[in-house]
Amino acid sequence: MKTAVEELSPTRVKLTVEVPFEELGESMKAAYKKVAQQVRVPGFRPGKVPARIIEQRFGRAVVLEETLNDAVPKLYGQAVDESDIFPVSQPDIEVTKIEDGEQVEFTAEVDIRPNFDLPDYSDIEITVPAAEVSDADIDAQLDALRQRFATLTGVERPAVAGDYVVMDLAAAIDGVNIEEQQASEVSYEVGAGSVLQGLDDALLGMSADEEKTFTSNLVGGANAGEEAEISIKVKSVKEKVLPELEDEFAQLASEFDTLEELRGSLSEQVRRTKLLDQVVQVREKAVDALLEKLDIPLPDSALTTEIDARKHNLEHQISDSGLSREAFFRLYQTTEEERFAEFEESAAKALKTGFVLDKIVKQEDLGVSEQELTDFVVRRAMEIGVAPNTLAQHLADNDQLTLAMVEIVRDKAKSVVGDAAKVTDESGAEVDLKAIYAELNPQDESAGQDEPAGEKSED
Repeated sequence: MKTAVEELSPTRVKLTVEVPFEELGESMKAAYKKVAQQVRVPGFRPGKVPARIIEQRFGRAVVLEETLNDAVPKLYGQAVDESDIFPVSQPDIEVTKIEDGEQVEFTAEVDIRPNFDLPDYSDIEITVPAAEVSDADIDAQLDALRQRFATLTGVERPAVAGDYVVMDLAAAIDGVNIEEQQASEVSYEVGAGSVLQGLDDALLGMSADEEKTFTSNLVGGANAGEEAEISIKVKSVKEKVLPELEDEFAQLASEFDTLEELRGSLSEQVRRTKLLDQVVQVREKAVDALLEKLDIPLPDSALTTEIDARKHNLEHQISDSGLSREAFFRLYQTTEEERFAEFEESAAKALKTGFVLDKIVKQEDLGVSEQELTDFVVRRAMEIGVAPNTLAQHLADNDQLTLAMVEIVRDKAKSVVGDAAKVTDESGAEVDLKAIYAELNPQDESAGQDEPAGEKSED
């Protein structure tokens, strides 16, 4: 087999493949066998029709077509391997010559990963937030903990923002109540930002046993998007009462006996979180700095696929939310046009990032050990709340282990770039990543890079 590669653009090539007829032997046998199974010839059992009878009755062209259907995809894959290109789309294949008994020729046009040279990443400079823990950081953690242990107490006054009300809701269009829009004993935090426009404004100042109506567009159900008259009846108003910051609270909310001990533990947690954040930011910013040094052309088909995947996921999110499109985008304080523009930007960055990281993987000869794959599965299983064995079986059954390994080696590539960078914090102090790894994993410094590398980040 002989393959010629013609560059049509930096991201698209044309392969011209010439194949001697003798290399089609196995595919020719398979073709005769397949045709023999499909045809019916008097005097012969299915599958037992001789090759010469098949050619006499149905023509050699039928066999040649089946032969090429079997052989060309395999030959295309072989040509790709020998040509050292990386396709990112399905090929457009055309058989251009068939010389029976002599040779076959076909062409394949396909989008490919562009060629580019990696710039030096040892001179990258990164600035990250300092990992110092302040009293305000600890107070914020304590406040979040107090919120978890807050209680609701009934009050005899009008509702204000932050209060909780229990209410009945109803909706009507042209005076006709909509059954699916009726709800009783609904608990809601005033000012939380309901997708039902006007609800927060209506509730402010209402007291128990008061009723009010207002108009709004429905956000779900069969009448989503239609204007309706919304009726609300407040049954009770409750305020959130936070526990006092004292030793008793520490004993209630933790394993510690004193508030001071709890603050010390929270300080350690905050520091660890900040150290992890430093590592993640170093790696993300280092890759971003590397991307800024490169002008990489993107294959149109690959970019379109990335964008379409994001749009497909968005449609699922809207459908699963049960909200109208208008209410969905209002909930996330964006518009469909803005989200699509974000998709174009994020898809382009994701492609470029993948190209660069894969180049680093190859240049640094990075691989995945069995233990690293196991650790990845365990970590991901914990994130989504399933048993590790269940997730491992799912990945194997759906041919996703390769994707998992790609994610692992790309994380390794990020660490290579990050570890090579010069890092300082916002106060100007040098950030020693090796010291961070040792502090995060004091039992095994060699594993120090594994935990931060496993942190989930978005391209």
